[in-house]
Formats: sequence, C-alpha cells, structure tokens
Amino acid sequence: MSEVRAVGAASAIVRHPDWRAALAGVLQHVTDRVVNPDLAVLFASASYAHEFPELIERAQRALQSRVLIGCSGQGVIGPSTEVEGEPALALLTLSLPDAVLEARHLSQAEIERCDSADATRELLGVPFDDASAWLLLADPFTLDAERLLAVLSAAYPGVPLLGGMASGETDARRTHLFLDGQVYEDGALALAVGGPLTIRSIVSQGCNPIGRPWTITGVQNQIINSIAGRPALEVLTETIEQLPVEVRQRAQQNLLVGLAMDEYREDFGRGDFLIRNLLGADRESGAIAVSALPREGQTIQFQMRDAEAADEDLRVLLDEEKRAALSGGGPVAALLWSCNGRGQGLFGSSDHDAKAIADILGPIPLAGFFCNGEIGPVGSKNYLHGFTASIALFSK
Repeated sequence: MSEVRAVGAASAIVRHPDWRAALAGVLQHVTDRVVNPDLAVLFASASYAHEFPELIERAQRALQSRVLIGCSGQGVIGPSTEVEGEPALALLTLSLPDAVLEARHLSQAEIERCDSADATRELLGVPFDDASAWLLLADPFTLDAERLLAVLSAAYPGVPLLGGMASGETDARRTHLFLDGQVYEDGALALAVGGPLTIRSIVSQGCNPIGRPWTITGVQNQIINSIAGRPALEVLTETIEQLPVEVRQRAQQNLLVGLAMDEYREDFGRGDFLIRNLLGADRESGAIAVSALPREGQTIQFQMRDAEAADEDLRVLLDEEKRAALSGGGPVAALLWSCNGRGQGLFGSSDHDAKAIADILGPIPLAGFFCNGEIGPVGSKNYLHGFTASIALFSK
C-alpha cells in the first residue's frame, strides 16, 4: 500500500560565515520535519555568491525535491528572524501532494517574443486551468519586470502573481537565481502552483490614508491637474493642513498618493489603493506629478508612509487574514518578500515583518528575503511595488 502524504511544511534560518555549516544547519532542521518535499525554497545571502554553484547542487542532492527554487538576497528571512548584511541561509520545504508545480527559467528575449496569450502558455507549458498562482523571482538588471507581469497577466487573467526581484551585494549589479541544481545570473524564474492547494496573498504597501477620497477631474499622462474641480496642489495642501499637528509633521516628509483600483466600491479602505510616489508639484499651475498614469474619474486619496504607518498597515492586514482563516484552515506556511528599504533601516530594529507574521498568524514555517522590488496583486491586478511586504500564504 502506498504511503498517504499530508500537506506539511518546515523552515529554518541559520547564519554562519561558512555556507557548508549554514546549509547543514537548515537541512538538519527541515529534514527532521518534512520527508521528501515537493517544493523547496532557498534564499541565500549574497556573501556566498562565489560558492553558489556548489551550494545549490549540494542542496538539491540532499533535498531531492520535485522543485527547488530561490535566489540571492542582501538579507534573508526565516521564522521570526531577519538577517541583514550577514551570511545566512533560509530554507522552506513543503509537502504538497497532488499539487501542480511547474517551474522554468525565462530570459528577457523569450519574454519579448510572447506576443499572445497562447504563445506565453506554450512557452511556459502550463495550461490556464493548471495555475492558481505564479511565484516569481527575477534579476532586476536583465529583466523588465513590468513586461513579465503584463505577459503573464494576459495569459493567466485573474491569477495572482507573487514574488520579488532578487538582490545582491550593494556594490555589484549582479544577482543570482536558483532552479533545481542550476544557478542563473539573468532573467526570471516562474513557478506555477495549482491543484488542491490555496495560496492567499497579502500586500502591505506600508501606508496610512490621510484626508478623504477625492475624484480626479483633470489629468495628462503622469500630471494630475485638478481634483474635484480644484487645483490638485490646493487639495493636497488643504489635506495636510487639516491633520493634527503631530501627524502633519510626519506626513509632510512621507507623502504618497493612493489610486483606487475599483471605482465601484462605495467605501474605500486599506488595501483598496495602489500606492505610488508623489514626484513633485507646480505652484504656478497647481498640478502635481505622480509615478503612475492616473485616469480622469479615478478616486485618489493621499497617503503617508513611515515606520509607524508601515507597522500598522501590516498588522491590520494580518489581522484581517487571521479573521478570514477562522472559517477554514489557517496557513501551513508563508513566503515573505520584503523591500530592502524596510528592515532595520525603516523600523530601527531587526525582525519586524517576520515577527509580525508570527505574532498574528502563529509560528508557521516561513522563508523570505529583502528585495529590489516586490510583486503582488492589488485588487484584481498584479503590480511591481516598492517599500512593500508581499506575502504568499499556503493553505490546505
């Protein structure tokens, strides 16, 4: 009689200057808990870069997983722990019986040749119905992430794309991607996940809304000329002036804009806006410039981002996920892609995002890394973000 395997997961993070010791440490921890994993996700500090080929080959040989995927990072993340600027490995292994797991490496040239949804699905070898989510890792220096998201979203409409842009040593424009026993220095890795498995997403853009929602009434490309029939800058100034003094001082140095993703909502709240940078303002015309292409008639609400706002935003979204999970099974594991602008640089202490997940969702197996850009859905569309924490939650 064949063995019936259950969905399960294990993770570990080990910091050590010798990659052999770090690998032995994470392998010992996860292999005691998950035997014959279907999926292994490995994130490695860029300080091990010269040894990556041997490291990945040895990890693949030891794990014997159906798929091993991962990349380099300026920092790596494990359960309740974030290691920045020190050599470390983070590993997540998952037993996912009957799950669809199809992964491949994509070059920029291959993505450019995808001129139709059929061509994309043929390139990837994954029928539309087989993918309930895509996990993506990409090199930011050789891969046009916006093109990748556009191509995949057209071929797999409504399917969430989650992941991050790999990072490396700060003085080198080079990152590394891991797929099975191979190491790549270009392109992207795309992993289709499907079957009897649910992947839920959390995208914390780290902002708090200020003021009230408004309607854009005049726009030209990235320039918003008017909001609610008034000069855009006038509305922005009024919004700031109406804030309490202590909030006003924080907001003036951390202003952004939120563009509503669904105009049919009666009420707008956290998570309903795509957050983009406020690039500048023209006092003479009263126009403001944003790092997006807003539409006339679109709802806009100004936002502020700092450590306090980022902490509150993540915890509110995690609380919402916890309440939603009460009606079913909670997550068995998580992947976290956190911007390299978060971490100690934003919060002033280590382990913030990883600890928040453990505090609210419990001690679930977790792995992640600090990214050069984070990928995740807002509303029904997939975007490349900055200063964001993007989370994939694996549930039965």
